[in-house]
Amino acid sequence: MATVTAFIVVSDAVKNKDKKKANVRFRLTDGRDFKSLHKSEISVINEQWDEKQQKIKARCLIDENERVKFDKAVNERKALINEIYKEKGKTLTSDLLNIEIDKILHPKKYDAPIQSFFEIFDEFLQKQKSELSKVRYNHYKVVFRCLKRFEMYTQKYSKQKSFKLELDTITPDTLQAFSDYLEKEHELFKEYLNLSEKKRDTELSDKELELFDKHSDLFNKELYTELSDNKKRKQSELQPRGQNTIKDILKKLRTFLLWCKKKAKKTTNDPFDDFKIGECKYGTPYYITIDERNQLYNLDLSLRPELERQRDIFVFQCLIGCRIGDLYNFTKANIINNEVHYIARKTKDDKPETVRVPLSTVAKEILNKYANYEGKELFPFISQQKYNDNIKKAFAVAGITRSVVIRDPLTSENVIRPINEVASSHLARRCFVGNMYKKVKDQNLVAALSGHVEGSRAFARYREIDEDMRKELVSMIE
Repeated sequence: MATVTAFIVVSDAVKNKDKKKANVRFRLTDGRDFKSLHKSEISVINEQWDEKQQKIKARCLIDENERVKFDKAVNERKALINEIYKEKGKTLTSDLLNIEIDKILHPKKYDAPIQSFFEIFDEFLQKQKSELSKVRYNHYKVVFRCLKRFEMYTQKYSKQKSFKLELDTITPDTLQAFSDYLEKEHELFKEYLNLSEKKRDTELSDKELELFDKHSDLFNKELYTELSDNKKRKQSELQPRGQNTIKDILKKLRTFLLWCKKKAKKTTNDPFDDFKIGECKYGTPYYITIDERNQLYNLDLSLRPELERQRDIFVFQCLIGCRIGDLYNFTKANIINNEVHYIARKTKDDKPETVRVPLSTVAKEILNKYANYEGKELFPFISQQKYNDNIKKAFAVAGITRSVVIRDPLTSENVIRPINEVASSHLARRCFVGNMYKKVKDQNLVAALSGHVEGSRAFARYREIDEDMRKELVSMIE
C-alpha cells in the first residue's frame, strides 16, 4: 500500500533566505522497491516541526489560523501525491512527480498556445519539407494561399463575416464551398484586372471602388503568387482551373487534414469522411516510341550546348523512368554497380522500397559524358520549367512533331496537338513505362523498375493497349 510521509531536512534552512525555515518534503513509498520524492514550497521553522506527527508541534505558540492553514497545506499535498500515484503507478519517478504537481498547481504554465489553422498548415509544411520534392512542396504552398484567399473571400463576400477556417469546424459544406471558389476564382481575378484598368482611365463608382478594394485584398502579392518554377507567367495569364486541378488541390488538403488527425493529433474531425473528391479523368496515354527517342538522342546539337545538355538529361530520364522530383535529387551516390538506386519520394511514406534500374548502354554513355561535372547533382539541372521548355524545343528541332490526342482539362473534350507542344519531363516517364509494358505486358514487372506501388491505378495513365498489342494478344489464342 502506498504511503506518503512529510519531513524536513534541517540543512534546507541554511539555503533559504529565511535561515530559520526549511521546505517540507514528501516521500512516496509503496513497498521496499518503490520511492519518489517531492520538495514542496511549503515551509516551516525548524524548531516548530513535529517529525512524528508531521505537522507543527502542539505546544508551539503560533497563530491558530496559521497552524490550520499549514496543516491543511501538508495534508492536501499528501492527498494530491496519492491521486497522482493512483493514475501513474510505479512509473512515477521523482522528476515526473514534481512535474505533475507543478502542472496542477500552475496550469497556465502548461497551456499550449492555440494555433490557428494556417499556423498548423505551416507546421505541416515545415515537417514535410524534407519528404517532398521542391515542386510538390510549392504545390502545397499554392493550396495554402488558395485557402487564405477562400477564407478572406468568405468573410468579405458572404454573410459569414466572422468566418474562420478551423480544424474542428470544417465540414463537407466547407469543402464544397472551397471547391466552388476554386472553380470561379479566375472570374474574380479577371474582374479585378478590368477594374484596375478602368481605375487608371476613369473614376470608379463607390460600388466599383468597394469591389476593387475587396479584390485587391484577395489578389495581393503575398496571397497571389505563381509557382516558383514558373516566374515568367504573368498574372494576367491566369486560366480557369480544370476539374483535375481542383481535385488535386482537394487531395492535398485531405492529406493535410489526415496528418492533423492521425499524426499530429490536433483534431478528431475528418470532413472528407462525407465528401468524395472523385477520380481524376485522363485522356488516352501517349508517349514517344523508342525510334523517336533515338532520333532525339542522335540529333546533332553541338551548336546549341544548353539544349544538348537538357536533351541528354531527358533521354537519360527516358531510360530509367523516374519521376522528375527523384531525378533532380540524384547524385553520383545513386549509381551503384551500373544501376540507379533510389527510393521514390512519392511512395516513401507508404512502402519505402529501393528502386533499382540497370543502366543501358546509352544511359552509361550519357553518364560518362558528364562524368567531370562538378556540381553535387548528377547532371547540370536547370529549373523544371526551363527544362520543360527545352524539351519542347528539342522535339521541334528533331522533327518529332506528330499529332497526338489529348484531353482538354477545362472542356473534357479531346483535342489534337503536336506532340512537341505538349512534351514535358513526364513524357520521359511515359516513354519508359509505355515502351517497356509493350514489350513485357506485365504491370508488376514494369512497376518494379518505375517505382509504382503494386496494383497502382495510376499505372494505366502511362501505357496504352495499342493496335499491335491487340493483334498479338488475339494471335495467342488462334
